Amino acid sequence: VHTDGGWYSKWAHPGARAWRQLQYDGFLRDEVVPLTYARNPSDFVMTAGASFGAYDAMTFALRNPDVVKRVIGMSGMYDIRNQTDGYADHTVAQVNPYQLVGGLHDPQRIRLHQQQDIILAIGETDYHIQQNHEFSGMLWNKGVGNALRVWKGFAHDWPWWEKMLRLYVFGHD
Repeated sequence: VHTDGGWYSKWAHPGARAWRQLQYDGFLRDEVVPLTYARNPSDFVMTAGASFGAYDAMTFALRNPDVVKRVIGMSGMYDIRNQTDGYADHTVAQVNPYQLVGGLHDPQRIRLHQQQDIILAIGETDYHIQQNHEFSGMLWNKGVGNALRVWKGFAHDWPWWEKMLRLYVFGHD
């Protein structure tokens, strides 16, 4: 999604980049998840991502709370408006975790999110630390519990993310 019209394709219009994210979401929901269910009878779907991948994992989980049971965002950015250079429209809002949570009012949808296990893990000196605090607070303000786990140091690198995954997926590091 990030190579042809995705978020890092600054030459593309921000609305087109958001549309590309919606296409990616649809591919995961309509093709990858059914294939996964066909090969594994468990319906426990987990998304996880690091850095910009945390955005992808969170966006998919928020758009599909009936599918995703746990989401682990490591060193994530959850407000995509920095990537749109201030441009906003309905399509961008559909793929922006900040706006997805901000627009969350339907009690049934809130209940689905309340059933998700949402984990935000980030280093205390990571440049997205404030955004993670804000995003966690936004979720709590909607009644959606989440675990904000702040690690010592920067923790924005693969050795840290491996430790985070081991802890939040398997329960040990």
